[in-house]
Amino acid sequence: MTVSNAAVACAAAWSPTATYVKDNVASQNGHNYTAKWWTQNESPATHSGQWDVWADNGVCGGGTTPTTPPTSSPTTPPSTGTKMASAPYVYPGWGNPPAPATVVNATGVKSFTIAFVLASGGCNPAWDGESGLTGGVHANYIAQVKAAGADVVPSIGGWSGNKLGPNCATAEALAGAYQKVINAFGLKAIDIDIENTDEFENTAVQDRILGALKIIKANNPSVKTIVTFGTTPTGPTYYGTRLIQQAKALGANIDIFTQMPFDFGGGADMYAATVGATEGLKNTLKSTFGYTDAQAYSHMGISGMNGLSDQQEVTSVDTWTRIRDYAKSKGLSRFTFWAVNRDRGCAGGGVVSDCSGIAQSDWAFTKVSAGF
Repeated sequence: MTVSNAAVACAAAWSPTATYVKDNVASQNGHNYTAKWWTQNESPATHSGQWDVWADNGVCGGGTTPTTPPTSSPTTPPSTGTKMASAPYVYPGWGNPPAPATVVNATGVKSFTIAFVLASGGCNPAWDGESGLTGGVHANYIAQVKAAGADVVPSIGGWSGNKLGPNCATAEALAGAYQKVINAFGLKAIDIDIENTDEFENTAVQDRILGALKIIKANNPSVKTIVTFGTTPTGPTYYGTRLIQQAKALGANIDIFTQMPFDFGGGADMYAATVGATEGLKNTLKSTFGYTDAQAYSHMGISGMNGLSDQQEVTSVDTWTRIRDYAKSKGLSRFTFWAVNRDRGCAGGGVVSDCSGIAQSDWAFTKVSAGF
């Protein structure tokens, strides 16, 4: 197979030393290139049909898409990007937690975010701050999740409780606490849920968390680091913007910035507010890191609240489906909600721990999320 004349003519417009991965967007010289196949750090002239990269303007591109994969190749196509399977929150110690196998079998969900790791006796990580990391309700639930064929992401922090951030005196000590959680469960990702005045609105603790995550990333390069925090309907608050800017200043190398677009004060159009918050985050990431739109979206996540929020905002299954489709269309990397415990119908039931407060079928939000 030979390369096209058009491809050779525009070879200078894209980088032959870059690796383009199928369906991944890479920006070169003002163009966003999307590979329909994949490249292997080779120039167009020597790639013999194993490549096909097209620019967003439809002019610059690669060779003809192969109809079948190459029979052999010098390397395996590299895995890049931060895209994760949707991982709805579940709280094993609260709200009548459902059996993981029941939810997995009904929805096809592949991952759960497990809440919450807090502090016990100082800078020691423990589920709910009291039950250690192994042998308790949470560890048993994680074993059930894995037996059902799904993965887990621990959530460290949350709104309330005695948290590691304020209790660990240094970034190094905090990183050590995070490392214990990673080691206990062989993790691929950790979610640091930064909320309230003790962590999110405490600049010293913000910096300590970012410093700890920098250490974690250096020592565990394959583990994705996620920070989750509140927002306004138009994007990050002062403290959210500071968190992002300090992540850049400190070189924290955070993989995914996830906002929680709810609790805006009631009465919000939750689709419009979520999109507004997300676009605001994108713009903040662009201005801070110099990202393109595509790069910014690939470092972002949405963490919603199904049914009634704490402030009586309503996110219906249809609205959540629209939000998911928006997140997919923009190439976001994380999509989750609080919580699977609440993913059961109870129209008129209010804001409670074990159902959504609206009419819905069981696990409807989880099933929508699994389609991310």
